[in-house]
Amino acid sequence: METARAPALAPSPEDRPVIEFRDVSIFFDDPAHPVLDRISFTVYRGEMRILLGPTGSGKSTILRLTIGLLRPDHGQIFLNGQEITAMSEDEILKLRQRIGVVFQEDALFTSLSVAENVAYRLLEQGYTLEDVEDEVRRTLRLVGLEHAYGMMPSELSGGMSRRTAIARALVGNPELILYDSPLSGLDPVIGRRISRLAMRLRDLHNVTSLWITQNMDEVRYLASHFYERTPEGTLRFRRESDRFCLINTKILMLAHGRVIFDGADELFWSSPDPRIRQFLP
Repeated sequence: METARAPALAPSPEDRPVIEFRDVSIFFDDPAHPVLDRISFTVYRGEMRILLGPTGSGKSTILRLTIGLLRPDHGQIFLNGQEITAMSEDEILKLRQRIGVVFQEDALFTSLSVAENVAYRLLEQGYTLEDVEDEVRRTLRLVGLEHAYGMMPSELSGGMSRRTAIARALVGNPELILYDSPLSGLDPVIGRRISRLAMRLRDLHNVTSLWITQNMDEVRYLASHFYERTPEGTLRFRRESDRFCLINTKILMLAHGRVIFDGADELFWSSPDPRIRQFLP
């Protein structure tokens, strides 16, 4: 169930979208066949937007555009009200310090230990060495890798490498996290642990996120479960019900470079669109 937002002449930072794409197109080889074709969508603070679509539909391209690794051929992209399409590379580098990214490839520095890979961004931001160590150990505990602190990437299994990449994205409490197929290569138990961590950041810390996946079970889990804090101050993990509908997680589906669905998951599952029906199990 969606909630309408009243227009405002001068929106406050809380009302302003964290991510906004306005009529964005990008071409790589053939201008007649854009990878993204006039894409528009908004994501507000504390929202999770799940990106779906066939291989090659432009999902990963959206993530790279969001952090300025790619520039659109047409349209505008805003982060927290700032147009990144008009920024210099130095300005974009500063903006990225507040963004965590889990790429489809783990892209670990092979010459650095697990701890050094996770600490890299904090050192760039000027954290003291003592604070860096505390934060790295805390983040590794979150993903179940505290025992791998001193290990090298060559010593890690595929799942451990993926969790190291996730820890690197989460370290330092970023305001925005971009997940490109984050559960790929993880066993179901660890996958659920990472999913719950993402939901906890979403529900309790108002972290905004984009999450790419092809797994419909993953989508159902993320879009139907949530964390809340009880009046006694304890945390409770719940599933939505007839009396409570989760509205901070929505689905954006792409096909042939265009948005074919943008809304609540309840509407997605019941959509008569044949492009969506053939994607469902």
